Amino acid sequence: MAQLLTAAQMRAIEQEAIESGQATGLELMERAGRGILEAILEEWPDLAKEPQRAVVLCGPGNNGGDGFVVARLMREWGWEVGVYLYGDPRKLPPDAKANFNRWTALGGTVQAIETFSGTPPERPSVAVDALFGTGLSRRLDSAVTQALGMLGVMRQWSSGIRVVAVDMPSGYCADSGRPLFEVQANPGADLTVTFERPRLGHRLAEAAAVSGRVVVKLLGVRHREGGALYNSKTPIARDCRVLPHLLSKAGAGHKYAHGHALVLTGGSGKTGAARLAARGALRIGAGLVTLGVPPSAQMEVASQITALMLRRIDGVDGLVAALADDRLNALCLGPGLGVDRAKELVPAVLGQGGAKPRPTVLDADALTAFSDGPGELFNLLHEGCVLTPHGGEFARLFPDIASRLAETPTNGPAYSKVDATRAAAERAGCTVLFKGADTVIAAPGGQCSVNAAHHGRAVPWLATAGAGDVLSGFITGLMARGLSAPTAAELAAWLHVECARTFGPGLIAEDLPEQLPAVLKLLEV
Repeated sequence: MAQLLTAAQMRAIEQEAIESGQATGLELMERAGRGILEAILEEWPDLAKEPQRAVVLCGPGNNGGDGFVVARLMREWGWEVGVYLYGDPRKLPPDAKANFNRWTALGGTVQAIETFSGTPPERPSVAVDALFGTGLSRRLDSAVTQALGMLGVMRQWSSGIRVVAVDMPSGYCADSGRPLFEVQANPGADLTVTFERPRLGHRLAEAAAVSGRVVVKLLGVRHREGGALYNSKTPIARDCRVLPHLLSKAGAGHKYAHGHALVLTGGSGKTGAARLAARGALRIGAGLVTLGVPPSAQMEVASQITALMLRRIDGVDGLVAALADDRLNALCLGPGLGVDRAKELVPAVLGQGGAKPRPTVLDADALTAFSDGPGELFNLLHEGCVLTPHGGEFARLFPDIASRLAETPTNGPAYSKVDATRAAAERAGCTVLFKGADTVIAAPGGQCSVNAAHHGRAVPWLATAGAGDVLSGFITGLMARGLSAPTAAELAAWLHVECARTFGPGLIAEDLPEQLPAVLKLLEV
């Protein structure tokens, strides 16, 4: 588990370290610069074999100060280093100015950023982007965008340079991951080096896709794990390798001890999505899974299943009768259900008609059915529910929130997917899993996690029909086993990506449940 910090939280950590006497600002800057060079040599050990050529682009703030430290350390290693500054050196903050002076005292030269854009240096091995880090709050001007564009050109050379970003690729909001420029000015980095904790922007939106490998270096300071800096509401990126105990069946007795899930299907010819969800619920460990089918689909489903069970459910009365069985302890509605059937059955599942509300996953048609009046759905929901919208479904359920998220940011911190998902969870009164390569899961009260599938966890082949249905089944199966809605959603999203990663290209939705045993074996469940 990694806590994801905002830029303000990181500034608070640094300020607390300075005010408590743990380190001066100058010492923190020196440690940051050493951490950056250390990360570069760890990432590319071949660079340490002989002196290299590097360029360092420095900005007008403390991020630029980190760049001056890196340049000095590289020079001490015998490297040839060209330094380019955006802004007036006389206006640098005190610590950055001190490191500017240290660089020039060694005989290092500093050229204007415009020089880099106009006449790029002889091909370097490494370029360090220390223009703007996590503190950027305004749009980039033409001088910076041209310099970043030149970095992009240099990366395309036959022996491309390695680009290293300090804190964030310049121009991306550290809190939202969204670009603060009009055009695609920064093609990103191969390596991003940040400090103490990752930032939200490393896991969200465009920045997550262009940050490359994100390495966190510690500055050697103590800071509180709660209170004003960060607390239980601070978003996290959960590595669920630490949670195998939640999946173990050791010592748990008979199948009903692991729950009984009910997945409702659509009519004839529309049962595949529900069958995928049900298979996912069964594979993830639910003791029993039943498909609730209308009469028109009974023979179709019966001919397609073995370990799954089948129950004929015809309309609200049939559903209420089925729900009289208290052993049914988790429900999934939506995949292939049909909008009309969803509109009819969702209220009954959520307690109208006398049925006891149960942990429930609502996806696909169960969300679309209420897009014209989402308030009707929200009035029925309870904390045991999970909504799993993709971008289009999210916009139909939460049009004002989605509209705000879609606005082009003019300054930072910009409105983020975390902000949007938290707002949606508060309004709906339940857990919301907002799908995407940067899946965000939020619960009422602010608890939030991010499951990012970028760089080493990128799985573009997961964009295949039915993959979301399997995810809904994973969540349903975990809730049947007794996990809370937020935990089930977090763990299911992580396992969903892991299944896709271990299978590889060529994946189709049917492969995801069948890949789960291999993933669980690797986790030693």
